[in-house]
This record gives sequence, C-alpha cells and structure tokens, in this order.
Amino acid sequence: MSPLSRRDFLNATAVSAAALAFPQILRSDDGLDAIQAEIVKRHAEGIARLQEWVRQPSIAAENRGMAEGCELMMRFAREAGFQQVTRVPTDGQPGVFATLDAGAARTVGLYFMYDVKQVDPAEWSSPPWAAALVDKPGFGKVLVGRGAVNQKGPEAAFLAALHAIHGAGRKCPVNLVLVAEGEEEIGSPHFRQVVRRPEVAAALKRCTSVFMPAASQDPDGTVTVSLGAKGVVELELVASGEKWGRGPKKDVHSSNRARLDSPAFHLVQALATLVNADGDPAIDGFADAVRPPSAAQRAMLDAAGQRLSEDTAKRLLSADRWAHDLPWRASLDRFLFTPTVNIEGLVAGYTGPGGKTVLPHRAVAKLDLRLVPDMTYEGAVAALKAHLQKRGFGDVEVNPSGGYDPTSTDADAPVIRAAMSVYRRAHLDPILWPRNAGSYPGYVFTAEPLKLPAGHFGLGHGSGAHAPDEYLVIESSNPKVMGWDGAVRSFVDYLYELATVA
Repeated sequence: MSPLSRRDFLNATAVSAAALAFPQILRSDDGLDAIQAEIVKRHAEGIARLQEWVRQPSIAAENRGMAEGCELMMRFAREAGFQQVTRVPTDGQPGVFATLDAGAARTVGLYFMYDVKQVDPAEWSSPPWAAALVDKPGFGKVLVGRGAVNQKGPEAAFLAALHAIHGAGRKCPVNLVLVAEGEEEIGSPHFRQVVRRPEVAAALKRCTSVFMPAASQDPDGTVTVSLGAKGVVELELVASGEKWGRGPKKDVHSSNRARLDSPAFHLVQALATLVNADGDPAIDGFADAVRPPSAAQRAMLDAAGQRLSEDTAKRLLSADRWAHDLPWRASLDRFLFTPTVNIEGLVAGYTGPGGKTVLPHRAVAKLDLRLVPDMTYEGAVAALKAHLQKRGFGDVEVNPSGGYDPTSTDADAPVIRAAMSVYRRAHLDPILWPRNAGSYPGYVFTAEPLKLPAGHFGLGHGSGAHAPDEYLVIESSNPKVMGWDGAVRSFVDYLYELATVA
C-alpha cells in the first residue's frame, strides 16, 4: 500500500565496501559464529523457499490462490519453529496466528502479509511467477517476481534467520507471536478480526513490541527508520442512472445526451467538490482532527531533508516541480504531515480502441484518502458521505473497500532503538523519519487496547513493489548493499538486540 519508496530518493552516503562486508554486522557474542555458518550453509535452501513462495500467486483483489497462499504461510511458519500455527477465519481472506515459545524472558510480535498486488505479465521482462534469478547491472544476482520485496522476500529472510538459529543448536533469544493477513494489498479490511480474537489479543499483550521484516537499504546502502505511517481509506464512488433517478438506466446512443442527463458528468462534478482549485482536500470536516507536527518532528525532518536529494526524487518520480511550486523542504513537510484525496482510476462507458457513441449509465471513480494523526478511517468516510449529501450528490454511492487509521511510535521505543543499534553496528547512519507517507495496518498494534510500539527492520535491497520486474537482491555486486545472507544475518542480530535492549 506504499507509494514510491523513500529509499528511492535518499541522497548518497559515503559508506565504504569494507564497512558493509558481511562479518561487520555480526554481534560479538560468543557462539554466534555457528549461526553465521548455518546461514551460509542454508543459502540455497532459503532461496528455494522464497522461490516456492513467489511462485504461488496470492492476490486478494482477484481472490486468486488465497487458500493455497494461507496454507503455504502456515507451513513455512511451522518449518521455522513455530510450535502453534492456526488459521484464523475472517469475513474475508483468512489470517494466520502462530507462536514460538523459546522460554525467553521477552516476547516480540511479528506482522506478516501473504498477499501480493495484481500483475500484467506483458509488462515484465521475467515472468512474475517464475521467481527467476537474473543478473541486474549494478546490483548483482536478483530474484524477480511479484512479492520479491513486498513482502515475501524480507519475510522469507526472517524465517531463514530462525532456521539458522535452530540449525546451530540455539534457541531464539525472544519468544515470538506472529500475526499474518492475506488482505494488506486491499486495505486490510478484516485484519481487525484477526487481532481481536481473544487468544491472539492475549498473546500480543505479552509482547514488548511488533515489527515487520523489510529490505530497508537503498542502492547507496542508506537505511531509513520510520516512526509510523499514514492511514488510508480505499473506496469507490459510483454514479448511476438507477441511483440518481436521472439519465439512462442502461447505456444508450450518445445522441440522447441532448435530452438525458449524464451520470458520468454527475460523477465528475461530485469529484470536483472534493478538492479546491489547488488540488488540496476540500471535504467538509475531513481534516478537522489533524494534529500539527511537533517541534521534535519538524527538527527530525529538517535533519532528514538535508540528506535527501531533491534532484533524485524528481527524477525517480518523473516530475519537474512540486505541488504549489513549493521548495524541497516544504514539499517534504506536506508529504508526511498532510492528508490527501487521490483518484486512482476513473472509468465510464467505452474505453477500447476507436470511439463508441454511447451515453454511459454508470461511472466509477476509485479513490484513496491518506490520513495523518489524529484522523480516523471512520471519521474520514463519514465526512465524505456528509460532504456529498450536503452538495446534492447524496445519490453517489460511497463504497469503502478497506483502510485503517494512522500509526505512530516513539523514537525512544525499544523496537526503534534496537533497529538503530544494529544499523549503526553495520557502520550505517540511519535516517530517522517521522512517518512513512504510505500505509500499513500498524494501528491495530499501536492504538488501544494494545498500545504497542511498532516498526520495520531489515537489511538488504529490493524495489519494484506494485510495479513490473519487482526484485530482491540475492548475491550483491554492490558493496554498499547486503545480499541474502547479510539480510538474514541482520535479522539474527536484531532478535538478539531485542532480547537485551531496555
């Protein structure tokens, strides 16, 4: 559910090849050399597991391969050492709940997703379900396939870390509670049902924090640590002759436009009320609850902005200027701290080759609304409905399909400090980022009743989420980026850090 990754526009950081050599990230604890040996020994096994995972389509938006995807998620959890693994039914796709009791003093939560975005195979240079290993200039050998980086690759690397720990005859340094869903890519409409199950909620209450595996390195080796994410509402607006009571109730010849109203124009006029002339949200009451950024968040963004490259950002976004012709620093402020109203798609009538003179009876707009603290999913939907009703568009259907509230975690939380510690031990200088402008359902952990800190962690690099030729680096030729073994090792270090950080 995220936009262009922030990693794509981070400024180059001087990081030597020696500083990022694989052994440099290892903790100095006695006995961990055996785990490193297991990582190397199990390299092919871990890649094969990831390839099997990617080769199984699991697309919630198309209800494709979801039962098989859930079963595969459960099998991989069992094989990685989770003693209890349960399929959790919901009103949509099932979730997975698993626990690993290592007899440790601390318990940590894990958030996984096993669904992926849709694909158009014609756009891919390597088939999206082949999980092929190919050479990518500047990176080395990469695995190409849907889910390679979002999120099956990082999740498989984490599971490989558990295999290595157990293979070395050691116990995981923390107990683990895993909650996985199969609907993240459609806005997690039923993930609340998974987390609110009494047995799941009870297990999560024992956790000190929750994290999601990631491949966080940019091509220059830099990593960013985000302290939360925007919330999101995904929905459709539908205008039709049937609901409106005007215009046709089926497509008719366009000559009838002279005597019939147009549901398509009715929708366009409704959409035009949602933003002002500058394109900013104009929904009545939509942004009333917005909490302004704190002085600490502004200072954090000041520091981050000095390390980010505006030219690189514009190049990767194929853009020449920011909205309102804002300067770089002001654009970042809006990027992280302002809500948005966006049209994802707009469809009415005939869209094939040539023309077809029809007056469509139905028009559909797919929208997403991005939310910042203290906005809520329910509040945003209610504001949109009331806004349309007030302006004479009460007939326009508002059909939410998924979404959730924003999420925030304090920089002093152990889950964040542990990540910063491991990255710094790898001779990296992580950028602390107030909020991801994209979204994930971390609010179910950070909000009431759990109120757990949540974050992301993981070395390694990949890109192309939601796009063709999605990839994850397996054997890195870039000295600034970890390959598979380095990514796996980073999760080992992170687990040991989580076991000790106060």
